[in-house]
Amino acid sequence: MTAVAHRLPFGLSRVVAPSLLGYLLINLCTFFLDLAILAVAHGVLRWPLPVAVTLSYGTASLTSYALNRVLNFRSHAAVGAQLPLFVAVSASNYLIFVLGLTDLLAAVGVYFELARVIAALCEAAYLYCMMRWVVFRDTRGQDADAEDQDGGTARPAAERTAADTSRHN
Repeated sequence: MTAVAHRLPFGLSRVVAPSLLGYLLINLCTFFLDLAILAVAHGVLRWPLPVAVTLSYGTASLTSYALNRVLNFRSHAAVGAQLPLFVAVSASNYLIFVLGLTDLLAAVGVYFELARVIAALCEAAYLYCMMRWVVFRDTRGQDADAEDQDGGTARPAAERTAADTSRHN
């Protein structure tokens, strides 16, 4: 994501962290998983909305955690220390945005899938901040290190020297 982040137009490359782009890509995919499960569980199977949202959110959330841990934040901290933090973050997010805001919007007449999209936009900012600075805090300087390592420009991994990579491990 570093290479993509450094090529963003309009000066965005100076303010958008590579981990934000990775988060957005991963969580966009897991959000589509969330919507697909929600559509089947509530739209087709007619499960109550809170049950359908819980199932869809839980599945997408755990998928997001695993993918972000490995592919985006590249965390090497113990899962046993991170998972309780992630569960607490997910539980607060779930109560505030997923159930609370989704149900509130649906109750005032917003179509349930649109209500879920609106809630997802709110939770995206919250979850990224919590994942970057709380759950995966062992990788806190990773975005800055990627820029320092590349001298401010992205280089393919094959061009980096062993000294470059050992300096940050």
